[in-house]
Amino acid sequence: MENITTAFPFFDITLLDDTTVNTTDSYDEEIVLHIVDYFSLVIYSLAFLLGTIGNGLVIWFTIFRMKKTVNVIWFLNLAIADFVFTLFLPLSIIYLANNFYWIFGNFMCKLNSMVAFLNLYASVFLLTAISVDRCASVIFPVWCQNHRTPRMALRVVMAVWILAFILSLPYFIFRDTLKPKHYEILLCYNNFKRGESDDIGISRHKATVIFRFFAAFIIPFSIIVTSYSVIAFRIQRNHMTTSSKPFKVIIAVIITFFLCWLPYHIFSILEFHSAYRDDDYLSEEVHIGFPLTTSLAFMNSCVNPFLYVFIGRDFKDKFGKSIQSIFEKAFNEDSVHKDLKSKTKSTSTSQIL
Repeated sequence: MENITTAFPFFDITLLDDTTVNTTDSYDEEIVLHIVDYFSLVIYSLAFLLGTIGNGLVIWFTIFRMKKTVNVIWFLNLAIADFVFTLFLPLSIIYLANNFYWIFGNFMCKLNSMVAFLNLYASVFLLTAISVDRCASVIFPVWCQNHRTPRMALRVVMAVWILAFILSLPYFIFRDTLKPKHYEILLCYNNFKRGESDDIGISRHKATVIFRFFAAFIIPFSIIVTSYSVIAFRIQRNHMTTSSKPFKVIIAVIITFFLCWLPYHIFSILEFHSAYRDDDYLSEEVHIGFPLTTSLAFMNSCVNPFLYVFIGRDFKDKFGKSIQSIFEKAFNEDSVHKDLKSKTKSTSTSQIL
């Protein structure tokens, strides 16, 4: 039996072989799945509209209207990753609206999946880089004052995009189109087998899910938590106070990212376990839950611009200011490392470092 997977760029819903499609076991389940499909269609459409407009504005102002600081470079590239992803969302919207009939060809099937995971890896690696950058600013304020430059940030960003591109290539390689027997549909699916044995296909699928979970969640999340734990410890130990808006924006973006993506990673693991069992263990839960968690992951690509606005400036006066001033306030270099550096004048370097 060949297990291959299908649906959206993030979906791994399993087919039993290369010619047939699973159908629901009950009328009630079919109704629920239709409701979930309509809900997903609405979420994807909202993510496309809000994501392209919101991230487009961020890109415009950060490129053409703002000074290129380190923070601006970080958030510009986060916006680019989300913007490119949302530009491809209409492909998934049309795919879903056409009852899983893929009309854009095999290459676009592959590219659509690759772009989705390019966004995932680029976003999480950028958030990790931001966290390490904030931590370094607190621990080594003098060094950062001299070496923390936009040029260095650009180098890090280039490394992030290259690594994200490499890690997203498997989703281009193992994506394919398929027309099952007795169905008037053309699926865009994950074909981990690609003519090899069943065991190889299962091993590739398992490796993909496990590697993605660790590379795009566990390891980055651990680094981020460690970085901000060190920051909190230093702030408390040196009795520093900060009401920095950029610092709050960064925290909000990171928390939102992981809240949006954790359910997806959990259901990826559940789907793998349910896909290769002889019974229908977790099958119904996965078929219903995966579209919902994928919708939540999609929404992450459009929320950041709203976080910049609502957290980057006080609510009472943000509507009286221009969008540019809101972004400038949100991305302005925060003063935590400056506060710490000023304390070096009244305490020894050994006490601080």
